[in-house]
Amino acid sequence: MNPHLDSLQPYPFQRLRQLMAGAVPADKPHINLSIGEPKHPTPEVIKQALVNALGGLSVYPATLGSAELRQSCADWMQRRYNLQLDAEKEVLPVNGSREALFAFVQTVVNSQQAEKPVVISPNPFYQIYEGAALLAGAEPFYVNCTASTGFQPDWASVPESVWARTQLVFVCSPGNPTGAVMSLDDWKNLFALSDRYGFVIASDECYSEIHFGQPPLGGLEAASKLGRGFERLVMFTSLSKRSNAPGMRSGFVAGDAALLASFMLYRTYQGGAMSPTIQAASVAAWNDEAHVEENRAAYIAKFQAVTPLLAEVLDVSLPDASFYLWAKVPGGDDTAFARALFEQEHITVLPGSFLARTAHGVNPGSGYIRIALVATLAECQAAAERIVRFVKTTTI
Repeated sequence: MNPHLDSLQPYPFQRLRQLMAGAVPADKPHINLSIGEPKHPTPEVIKQALVNALGGLSVYPATLGSAELRQSCADWMQRRYNLQLDAEKEVLPVNGSREALFAFVQTVVNSQQAEKPVVISPNPFYQIYEGAALLAGAEPFYVNCTASTGFQPDWASVPESVWARTQLVFVCSPGNPTGAVMSLDDWKNLFALSDRYGFVIASDECYSEIHFGQPPLGGLEAASKLGRGFERLVMFTSLSKRSNAPGMRSGFVAGDAALLASFMLYRTYQGGAMSPTIQAASVAAWNDEAHVEENRAAYIAKFQAVTPLLAEVLDVSLPDASFYLWAKVPGGDDTAFARALFEQEHITVLPGSFLARTAHGVNPGSGYIRIALVATLAECQAAAERIVRFVKTTTI
Protein backbone atom coordinates (compact mmCIF):
# COMPACT_ATOMS: atom_id res chain seq x y z
CA MET A 1 0.00 0.00 0.00
CA ASN A 2 1.04 3.58 -0.59
CA PRO A 3 2.59 4.60 2.76
CA HIS A 4 1.42 8.18 2.29
CA LEU A 5 -2.18 7.00 2.79
CA ASP A 6 -1.44 6.66 6.51
CA SER A 7 -0.83 10.41 6.74
CA LEU A 8 -4.31 11.39 5.50
CA GLN A 9 -6.64 13.02 8.01
CA PRO A 10 -10.36 12.18 8.36
CA TYR A 11 -12.48 14.34 6.10
CA PRO A 12 -14.47 17.11 7.86
CA PHE A 13 -17.80 15.39 7.29
CA GLN A 14 -16.50 12.12 8.71
CA ARG A 15 -15.54 14.07 11.82
CA LEU A 16 -18.97 15.71 11.81
CA ARG A 17 -20.66 12.30 11.77
CA GLN A 18 -18.51 11.24 14.70
CA LEU A 19 -19.37 14.42 16.58
CA MET A 20 -23.09 13.82 16.11
CA ALA A 21 -22.97 10.11 16.97
CA GLY A 22 -25.57 9.40 19.65
CA ALA A 23 -27.06 12.89 19.49
CA VAL A 24 -30.87 12.90 19.56
CA PRO A 25 -32.25 15.91 17.70
CA ALA A 26 -35.36 17.82 18.67
CA ASP A 27 -38.55 16.92 16.83
CA LYS A 28 -38.24 19.73 14.32
CA PRO A 29 -37.64 19.77 10.56
CA HIS A 30 -33.97 19.17 9.85
CA ILE A 31 -32.11 22.00 8.10
CA ASN A 32 -28.65 21.07 6.86
CA LEU A 33 -26.33 24.05 6.48
CA SER A 34 -23.10 22.08 6.81
CA ILE A 35 -22.14 20.99 3.31
CA GLY A 36 -21.41 23.36 0.45
CA GLU A 37 -23.62 21.52 -2.02
CA PRO A 38 -25.80 23.85 -4.12
CA LYS A 39 -29.51 23.08 -3.77
CA HIS A 40 -30.93 25.48 -6.34
CA PRO A 41 -32.39 23.71 -9.40
CA THR A 42 -30.02 22.94 -12.26
CA PRO A 43 -31.02 25.31 -15.10
CA GLU A 44 -33.15 23.95 -17.93
CA VAL A 45 -30.69 25.15 -20.55
CA ILE A 46 -28.12 22.73 -19.10
CA LYS A 47 -30.50 19.81 -18.67
CA GLN A 48 -31.84 20.15 -22.20
CA ALA A 49 -28.34 20.30 -23.66
CA LEU A 50 -27.48 17.16 -21.70
CA VAL A 51 -30.47 15.29 -23.09
CA ASN A 52 -29.75 16.47 -26.63
CA ALA A 53 -26.20 15.11 -26.38
CA LEU A 54 -26.92 11.60 -25.10
CA GLY A 55 -25.42 10.22 -28.30
CA GLY A 56 -22.04 11.20 -26.87
CA LEU A 57 -22.25 8.25 -24.49
CA SER A 58 -21.21 5.97 -27.35
CA VAL A 59 -17.92 7.81 -27.95
CA TYR A 60 -14.63 7.70 -26.05
CA PRO A 61 -13.85 11.23 -24.82
CA ALA A 62 -10.65 13.10 -25.64
CA THR A 63 -8.61 14.25 -22.63
CA LEU A 64 -8.12 17.66 -24.23
CA GLY A 65 -11.87 18.09 -24.58
CA SER A 66 -13.66 19.35 -27.66
CA ALA A 67 -12.56 22.50 -29.43
CA GLU A 68 -16.07 23.88 -28.86
CA LEU A 69 -15.83 23.40 -25.10
CA ARG A 70 -12.37 24.91 -24.83
CA GLN A 71 -13.50 27.89 -26.88
CA SER A 72 -16.63 28.39 -24.75
CA CYS A 73 -14.40 28.44 -21.65
CA ALA A 74 -12.03 30.91 -23.28
CA ASP A 75 -14.94 33.08 -24.39
CA TRP A 76 -16.28 33.10 -20.83
CA MET A 77 -12.86 34.19 -19.54
CA GLN A 78 -12.92 37.03 -22.05
CA ARG A 79 -16.40 38.17 -20.98
CA ARG A 80 -15.74 37.73 -17.26
CA TYR A 81 -12.13 38.91 -16.94
CA ASN A 82 -11.38 40.65 -20.26
CA LEU A 83 -8.65 38.09 -20.97
CA GLN A 84 -7.71 36.70 -24.37
CA LEU A 85 -6.72 33.06 -23.82
CA ASP A 86 -5.41 30.56 -26.33
CA ALA A 87 -8.16 27.94 -26.17
CA GLU A 88 -5.77 25.30 -27.51
CA LYS A 89 -2.91 25.81 -25.04
CA GLU A 90 -4.17 27.82 -22.06
CA VAL A 91 -7.49 26.06 -21.30
CA LEU A 92 -8.04 22.45 -20.22
CA PRO A 93 -11.48 21.01 -19.32
CA VAL A 94 -11.58 18.90 -16.15
CA ASN A 95 -14.07 16.74 -14.29
CA GLY A 96 -14.77 19.32 -11.62
CA SER A 97 -12.18 21.25 -9.67
CA ARG A 98 -11.77 18.67 -6.91
CA GLU A 99 -10.11 16.00 -9.04
CA ALA A 100 -8.17 18.64 -10.96
CA LEU A 101 -6.74 20.25 -7.82
CA PHE A 102 -5.63 16.84 -6.60
CA ALA A 103 -4.16 15.71 -9.92
CA PHE A 104 -2.38 19.01 -10.53
CA VAL A 105 -0.33 18.57 -7.37
CA GLN A 106 0.77 15.12 -8.53
CA THR A 107 1.92 16.72 -11.77
CA VAL A 108 3.79 19.66 -10.27
CA VAL A 109 5.50 18.32 -7.16
CA ASN A 110 8.99 16.88 -7.57
CA SER A 111 9.58 14.62 -4.57
CA GLN A 112 12.99 13.42 -5.81
CA GLN A 113 14.90 16.45 -4.60
CA ALA A 114 17.32 16.25 -1.69
CA GLU A 115 15.08 18.31 0.58
CA LYS A 116 11.44 17.41 1.07
CA PRO A 117 9.22 19.71 -1.03
CA VAL A 118 6.66 21.98 0.60
CA VAL A 119 3.12 22.75 -0.51
CA ILE A 120 1.73 25.84 1.21
CA SER A 121 -1.97 26.03 2.04
CA PRO A 122 -4.17 28.67 3.61
CA ASN A 123 -5.53 27.65 7.01
CA PRO A 124 -8.56 27.04 7.21
CA PHE A 125 -8.65 25.27 3.85
CA TYR A 126 -10.30 22.83 1.46
CA GLN A 127 -8.91 19.49 2.61
CA ILE A 128 -8.08 18.31 -0.92
CA TYR A 129 -5.08 20.68 -0.79
CA GLU A 130 -3.61 18.81 2.14
CA GLY A 131 -4.38 15.31 0.89
CA ALA A 132 -2.96 16.05 -2.54
CA ALA A 133 0.25 17.37 -1.02
CA LEU A 134 0.70 14.38 1.28
CA LEU A 135 0.08 11.83 -1.46
CA ALA A 136 2.55 13.63 -3.72
CA GLY A 137 5.22 13.16 -1.05
CA ALA A 138 5.27 16.82 -0.02
CA GLU A 139 5.08 18.48 3.37
CA PRO A 140 2.05 20.74 3.88
CA PHE A 141 2.78 24.09 5.49
CA TYR A 142 -0.22 25.98 6.83
CA VAL A 143 -0.47 29.77 6.72
CA ASN A 144 -3.11 31.00 9.15
CA CYS A 145 -5.95 33.23 7.95
CA THR A 146 -7.42 35.11 10.89
CA ALA A 147 -9.63 38.12 11.52
CA SER A 148 -6.50 40.17 12.24
CA THR A 149 -5.28 39.65 8.67
CA GLY A 150 -8.70 40.06 7.04
CA PHE A 151 -8.81 36.28 6.68
CA GLN A 152 -5.99 36.47 4.14
CA PRO A 153 -2.83 34.33 4.47
CA ASP A 154 -0.06 36.00 6.42
CA TRP A 155 2.78 35.36 3.96
CA ALA A 156 5.22 37.27 6.17
CA SER A 157 4.90 34.50 8.75
CA VAL A 158 6.48 31.93 6.40
CA PRO A 159 10.15 31.35 7.24
CA GLU A 160 12.80 31.74 4.55
CA SER A 161 13.77 28.09 5.01
CA VAL A 162 10.20 27.05 4.11
CA TRP A 163 10.00 29.30 1.06
CA ALA A 164 13.26 27.76 -0.18
CA ARG A 165 11.59 24.31 -0.32
CA THR A 166 8.19 25.48 -1.55
CA GLN A 167 7.09 24.11 -4.93
CA LEU A 168 3.39 24.98 -4.89
CA VAL A 169 1.16 27.50 -3.12
CA PHE A 170 -2.60 27.08 -2.95
CA VAL A 171 -4.83 30.13 -2.73
CA CYS A 172 -8.61 30.17 -2.59
CA SER A 173 -10.35 33.40 -3.53
CA PRO A 174 -13.20 33.80 -2.70
CA GLY A 175 -12.11 31.76 0.25
CA ASN A 176 -13.65 28.62 1.64
CA PRO A 177 -14.79 28.98 4.40
CA THR A 178 -14.31 32.69 5.04
CA GLY A 179 -15.44 34.21 1.73
CA ALA A 180 -12.48 36.61 1.72
CA VAL A 181 -11.28 37.88 -1.68
CA MET A 182 -7.67 38.68 -2.55
CA SER A 183 -6.96 42.27 -3.60
CA LEU A 184 -4.62 43.32 -6.39
CA ASP A 185 -1.98 44.18 -3.77
CA ASP A 186 -2.37 40.69 -2.28
CA TRP A 187 -1.72 39.20 -5.70
CA LYS A 188 1.21 41.52 -6.34
CA ASN A 189 2.83 40.37 -3.11
CA LEU A 190 2.28 36.69 -3.92
CA PHE A 191 3.60 37.09 -7.47
CA ALA A 192 6.76 38.72 -6.11
CA LEU A 193 7.29 35.74 -3.81
CA SER A 194 6.73 33.34 -6.72
CA ASP A 195 9.28 35.24 -8.82
CA ARG A 196 11.78 35.07 -5.99
CA TYR A 197 11.38 31.41 -5.03
CA GLY A 198 10.05 29.86 -8.24
CA PHE A 199 6.95 28.13 -6.88
CA VAL A 200 3.73 27.50 -8.80
CA ILE A 201 0.46 29.16 -7.73
CA ALA A 202 -2.75 27.10 -7.87
CA SER A 203 -5.68 29.51 -7.60
CA ASP A 204 -8.97 27.89 -6.59
CA GLU A 205 -11.72 30.25 -7.79
CA CYS A 206 -14.81 28.03 -7.65
CA TYR A 207 -16.95 30.60 -5.76
CA SER A 208 -16.13 33.53 -8.06
CA GLU A 209 -19.64 33.94 -9.44
CA ILE A 210 -21.47 34.15 -6.10
CA HIS A 211 -21.01 37.73 -5.03
CA PHE A 212 -22.91 40.90 -4.19
CA GLY A 213 -22.54 42.80 -7.44
CA GLN A 214 -18.77 43.34 -7.43
CA PRO A 215 -17.17 40.42 -9.32
CA PRO A 216 -14.12 39.16 -7.40
CA LEU A 217 -10.69 39.64 -8.91
CA GLY A 218 -9.25 36.46 -10.43
CA GLY A 219 -5.63 35.33 -10.40
CA LEU A 220 -5.10 35.50 -14.17
CA GLU A 221 -6.95 38.82 -14.23
CA ALA A 222 -4.61 40.15 -11.52
CA ALA A 223 -1.57 39.03 -13.51
CA SER A 224 -2.88 40.83 -16.58
CA LYS A 225 -3.61 44.03 -14.64
CA LEU A 226 -0.05 43.95 -13.31
CA GLY A 227 1.40 43.54 -16.80
CA ARG A 228 2.50 39.95 -16.21
CA GLY A 229 2.14 36.76 -18.18
CA PHE A 230 0.72 33.57 -16.68
CA GLU A 231 4.04 31.96 -15.80
CA ARG A 232 3.77 29.58 -12.82
CA LEU A 233 0.07 30.47 -12.42
CA VAL A 234 -2.97 28.27 -12.97
CA MET A 235 -6.60 28.93 -12.00
CA PHE A 236 -9.35 26.37 -11.36
CA THR A 237 -13.05 26.95 -11.78
CA SER A 238 -16.19 24.88 -11.97
CA LEU A 239 -19.87 24.77 -12.91
CA SER A 240 -20.89 23.26 -9.57
CA LYS A 241 -21.53 26.51 -7.69
CA ARG A 242 -21.92 28.88 -10.66
CA SER A 243 -24.55 26.77 -12.41
CA ASN A 244 -25.96 24.52 -9.66
CA ALA A 245 -24.60 21.44 -11.42
CA PRO A 246 -22.36 19.65 -8.89
CA GLY A 247 -23.34 16.24 -10.27
CA MET A 248 -21.97 17.08 -13.72
CA ARG A 249 -18.39 17.24 -12.40
CA SER A 250 -17.38 19.86 -14.92
CA GLY A 251 -14.92 22.71 -14.81
CA PHE A 252 -11.72 23.88 -16.42
CA VAL A 253 -8.16 24.89 -15.64
CA ALA A 254 -6.51 27.88 -17.31
CA GLY A 255 -3.17 29.63 -17.24
CA ASP A 256 0.48 28.78 -17.86
CA ALA A 257 0.60 26.85 -21.17
CA ALA A 258 3.73 24.88 -20.22
CA LEU A 259 2.18 23.71 -16.96
CA LEU A 260 -1.04 22.76 -18.72
CA ALA A 261 0.90 20.73 -21.30
CA SER A 262 2.45 18.68 -18.48
CA PHE A 263 -0.90 18.43 -16.73
CA MET A 264 -2.45 17.22 -19.98
CA LEU A 265 0.18 14.48 -20.23
CA TYR A 266 -0.54 13.37 -16.67
CA ARG A 267 -4.28 13.35 -17.28
CA THR A 268 -3.89 11.28 -20.45
CA TYR A 269 -2.63 8.43 -18.28
CA GLN A 270 -4.88 9.22 -15.31
CA GLY A 271 -8.04 8.87 -17.40
CA GLY A 272 -9.41 12.30 -16.60
CA ALA A 273 -11.38 12.82 -19.81
CA MET A 274 -14.86 14.40 -19.67
CA SER A 275 -17.81 12.60 -21.25
CA PRO A 276 -18.85 14.17 -24.59
CA THR A 277 -22.39 14.38 -23.20
CA ILE A 278 -21.20 16.41 -20.22
CA GLN A 279 -19.03 18.51 -22.53
CA ALA A 280 -22.06 19.52 -24.58
CA ALA A 281 -24.01 20.50 -21.46
CA SER A 282 -20.96 22.42 -20.23
CA VAL A 283 -20.82 24.44 -23.43
CA ALA A 284 -24.44 25.45 -22.87
CA ALA A 285 -23.66 26.41 -19.28
CA TRP A 286 -20.59 28.53 -20.03
CA ASN A 287 -22.41 30.27 -22.87
CA ASP A 288 -25.37 31.33 -20.74
CA GLU A 289 -25.18 34.03 -18.09
CA ALA A 290 -28.88 34.56 -17.35
CA HIS A 291 -29.11 31.56 -15.03
CA VAL A 292 -25.99 32.73 -13.19
CA GLU A 293 -27.55 36.11 -12.48
CA GLU A 294 -30.72 34.44 -11.20
CA ASN A 295 -28.66 32.14 -9.01
CA ARG A 296 -26.69 35.04 -7.59
CA ALA A 297 -29.88 36.98 -6.83
CA ALA A 298 -31.24 33.99 -4.90
CA TYR A 299 -28.12 33.88 -2.71
CA ILE A 300 -28.17 37.63 -2.15
CA ALA A 301 -31.77 37.37 -0.93
CA LYS A 302 -30.75 34.70 1.57
CA PHE A 303 -27.80 36.69 2.86
CA GLN A 304 -29.98 39.78 3.27
CA ALA A 305 -32.59 37.81 5.21
CA VAL A 306 -30.25 35.77 7.39
CA THR A 307 -27.19 37.87 8.20
CA PRO A 308 -28.91 40.65 10.22
CA LEU A 309 -30.72 38.03 12.31
CA LEU A 310 -27.59 36.04 13.08
CA ALA A 311 -25.62 39.21 13.80
CA GLU A 312 -27.87 39.76 16.82
CA VAL A 313 -26.26 36.78 18.59
CA LEU A 314 -23.11 35.82 16.64
CA ASP A 315 -20.02 37.68 15.51
CA VAL A 316 -20.77 37.47 11.79
CA SER A 317 -20.92 39.73 8.74
CA LEU A 318 -21.34 39.45 5.00
CA PRO A 319 -18.41 37.78 3.22
CA ASP A 320 -16.74 39.37 0.23
CA ALA A 321 -18.22 36.54 -1.86
CA SER A 322 -19.22 32.80 -1.76
CA PHE A 323 -22.32 31.28 -0.15
CA TYR A 324 -20.86 30.80 3.33
CA LEU A 325 -21.13 32.70 6.59
CA TRP A 326 -18.08 32.35 8.84
CA ALA A 327 -19.51 32.99 12.28
CA LYS A 328 -17.71 33.26 15.61
CA VAL A 329 -19.70 31.51 18.31
CA PRO A 330 -20.18 32.65 21.91
CA GLY A 331 -18.08 30.69 24.35
CA GLY A 332 -15.54 29.72 21.70
CA ASP A 333 -16.28 25.97 21.56
CA ASP A 334 -17.37 25.36 17.98
CA THR A 335 -17.83 21.59 18.33
CA ALA A 336 -19.98 21.87 21.47
CA PHE A 337 -22.01 24.63 19.79
CA ALA A 338 -22.61 22.52 16.67
CA ARG A 339 -23.68 19.42 18.60
CA ALA A 340 -25.98 21.33 20.94
CA LEU A 341 -27.53 23.21 18.01
CA PHE A 342 -28.25 19.89 16.31
CA GLU A 343 -29.77 18.40 19.46
CA GLN A 344 -31.92 21.39 20.38
CA GLU A 345 -32.87 22.83 16.99
CA HIS A 346 -32.11 20.01 14.50
CA ILE A 347 -29.83 22.27 12.48
CA THR A 348 -26.48 21.05 11.18
CA VAL A 349 -23.54 23.41 10.76
CA LEU A 350 -19.85 22.61 10.35
CA PRO A 351 -17.41 23.35 13.19
CA GLY A 352 -14.65 25.62 11.91
CA SER A 353 -11.94 23.65 13.68
CA PHE A 354 -12.72 20.72 11.35
CA LEU A 355 -11.65 22.90 8.41
CA ALA A 356 -8.27 23.85 9.81
CA ARG A 357 -5.14 22.45 11.44
CA THR A 358 -3.42 23.58 14.58
CA ALA A 359 -0.45 25.51 13.23
CA HIS A 360 1.93 27.95 14.89
CA GLY A 361 0.18 27.39 18.20
CA VAL A 362 -3.40 27.99 17.11
CA ASN A 363 -6.25 26.43 15.15
CA PRO A 364 -7.63 29.44 13.23
CA GLY A 365 -10.96 27.70 12.69
CA SER A 366 -11.53 27.09 16.37
CA GLY A 367 -14.45 29.07 17.76
CA TYR A 368 -16.10 29.48 14.36
CA ILE A 369 -18.82 27.66 12.47
CA ARG A 370 -19.34 27.55 8.72
CA ILE A 371 -22.94 28.12 7.65
CA ALA A 372 -23.67 27.18 4.03
CA LEU A 373 -26.70 29.09 2.75
CA VAL A 374 -27.59 26.38 0.24
CA ALA A 375 -31.11 25.55 1.43
CA THR A 376 -34.19 27.46 0.32
CA LEU A 377 -34.78 31.04 1.43
CA ALA A 378 -37.56 29.90 3.75
CA GLU A 379 -35.37 27.21 5.30
CA CYS A 380 -32.41 29.55 5.73
CA GLN A 381 -34.60 32.17 7.38
CA ALA A 382 -36.18 29.57 9.66
CA ALA A 383 -32.73 28.26 10.56
CA ALA A 384 -31.54 31.75 11.42
CA GLU A 385 -34.54 32.32 13.69
CA ARG A 386 -33.93 29.00 15.44
CA ILE A 387 -30.21 29.76 15.87
CA VAL A 388 -31.05 33.13 17.43
CA ARG A 389 -33.44 31.44 19.84
CA PHE A 390 -30.83 28.75 20.60
CA VAL A 391 -28.09 31.24 21.42
CA LYS A 392 -30.39 33.37 23.58
CA THR A 393 -31.61 30.42 25.63
CA THR A 394 -28.58 28.09 25.80
CA THR A 395 -25.29 28.24 27.65
CA ILE A 396 -22.47 26.27 26.02
